[in-house]
Amino acid sequence: MGRGRAKAKQVKVARQLKYNSGGTDLDRLRNELGAGDSPAGEDYDELAEKYADYADDYGTDDRKEGTSGR
Repeated sequence: MGRGRAKAKQVKVARQLKYNSGGTDLDRLRNELGAGDSPAGEDYDELAEKYADYADDYGTDDRKEGTSGR
């Protein structure tokens, strides 16, 4: 029960994609996806530092030591 609205919305979106052949609003799509204006590679150094800190904190792998979390 309750699937009718969800299915109707999926059908509506599918029809829009099928029959509307142009005019993609890239700004609207960017906003819906939550994408920023900066290129993806710009924040790479910051992410690498965060990952390095995480790896230092949690660098050991319990599976290699033969222990399980059960």
